[in-house]
Amino acid sequence: MNFAALDEARSFLAANPDIDMIELFILDANGVPRGKLLHREELLAVYESGRPLPSTILGLTLNGDDVENSGLVWDVGDIDCRAYPLAGSLVRLPWRQIPTAAVQVSMHPQEGLPASIADPRHLLIKVIDGLKAEGYHPVMACELEFYLLDAKRDGNGRPQPALDADGGRPRSTQVYGLRELEQIEPFLADLYAACKLQGIPARTAISEYAPGQVEITLEHGDALEAMDQAVRYKRLVKAVSHKHEMQATFMAKPFDHLAGTGMHMHVSIADAAGRNLFASQDPAGTPLLRQAVGGMLASLLESLLLFCPNANSYRRFQSNSYAPLAPTWGVDNRTVSLRVPGGPANSRHIEHRICGADANPYLAAAAILAGIHRGLRENLDPGEPVQGNGYAQATELLPTDWLTSLVALEQSAWARDALGSEFLGVYLAVKRAEYRQFMAEVGEQDWRWYLTQA
Repeated sequence: MNFAALDEARSFLAANPDIDMIELFILDANGVPRGKLLHREELLAVYESGRPLPSTILGLTLNGDDVENSGLVWDVGDIDCRAYPLAGSLVRLPWRQIPTAAVQVSMHPQEGLPASIADPRHLLIKVIDGLKAEGYHPVMACELEFYLLDAKRDGNGRPQPALDADGGRPRSTQVYGLRELEQIEPFLADLYAACKLQGIPARTAISEYAPGQVEITLEHGDALEAMDQAVRYKRLVKAVSHKHEMQATFMAKPFDHLAGTGMHMHVSIADAAGRNLFASQDPAGTPLLRQAVGGMLASLLESLLLFCPNANSYRRFQSNSYAPLAPTWGVDNRTVSLRVPGGPANSRHIEHRICGADANPYLAAAAILAGIHRGLRENLDPGEPVQGNGYAQATELLPTDWLTSLVALEQSAWARDALGSEFLGVYLAVKRAEYRQFMAEVGEQDWRWYLTQA
C-alpha cells in the first residue's frame, strides 16, 4: 500500500503557509467522496498515525443511508477504522475562499478493518497485484464525459443546460464544435489550471453530442495511478463548475432525449520493462490482446453492475446512440462494446466503451482487469471482430435493467473468486438496499402513467 511519508506533509505545509483547512476524503463504492474537514494543525497526526473513520463510511447507499446487513453497522458497533493518506494526494484547492487543501486517504489493510474489505481502491490493488504476479503490468487511461448544467432549475424544477457565455441557452450543439468550447472557455481555463496544479494530465477537450456535454481525456499510465487521477478529476470538474455558477453532472442519462454520458476506459498490458504486449502491426493486435478481449466478453454480464451501478445507468443503452448494446468487439469501430483503436503499432490497446460516467473508476477498472486476467489464464478466443454496423449484427444484447445485472453479479462464482466474497458481500448489500429504496419511491412518472388510468 503506497501510503505517504510524514515528510510529504511537512514539505507541503512549509511551502503553503497560508493553508488553514484540510479536506480529508475517502471514496466509497458508489464513487462518493466522504470524509472530514480538518484544521492545519491536525494534518501531521494523520500522516503519523492515520485518522479514525467509522466503519459505516464504506457501507452507505448513494444517498448516505446505513445498510444494516452490510456487516459494517451494528455487527461491529460502527467501530473506528484507521485510514492513511495516499502518496502525492495532498494538493491545494485553488477555488476555495478559505485557503484549503485536500488529501485522499485509504483504509489501512489491518488497522482499517473491517471497513478495509469494502475499500474500492483495495480491490483494484488486489486485481493489479494478481496480474503483476504473472508478469503483466496494466496500463490504463480514462475518458470522462459530463454535462454542464445551469445551477438553477427550469420552471418545472428540472435540470437544464448551462447558459452560453453570451447569455443564451443552447438548444442544440455541434459535435466537435469549436464555438461550444469557446463559450465555456472561462470554465475550461480554470479546470485546466486546477488539473495542472494537482498533477492531473488533462488533455483534449471535445464538445459532445448534446448541449453542455463535454469530454476531456486523461493521459494513460500505471492503472492505479490513472484511476486515482480520474477520481480526483471528477471532484475538480464539479468544484470548478460550481465556482462558475454551474453544476457538472456525471449522471449516465440526465435527459431522455439527449445523449448519455460514458466513461471510456483504455487499457493495455505491458511487461516489466514497460513494453506494450498488445503492440502489433496487425490492427487487431497480438494474440494476447485477443485473449484479453475474450476474457472481458466472457465476464461482461457478471461485471455489468460495476460498470453501470445505478438504475439510471441503463437508460443510456439505446440503439444507434454510440452506447454499447451487445458483447461485441471490433477494430476501429464505435458500434461495438470493446474497440481496438487505430494508430501506431506500439499504441495498440483496447477501448472499453461500456461504463457509464456514474461508475466508480476503481471498481470499473478492477472488473475490466479481472476479466482480462481471466482471458489470459484461460486463453479465451473472442471470435472474429465485428465489421460494419455492430448494432445491426448483434445476436445477444446486454440487459437494460438494474436488477438483472445485480442478480448476475450475486450469482457469479467467477466474481466471488476474482473480486472476493467479502467485498461483494458489502457491495451487493448496498446495491440491494438502493434497489429497494428506488423501487419504493413514487414520483412524477408514476402519476403521469397511472394516476388516471389505473
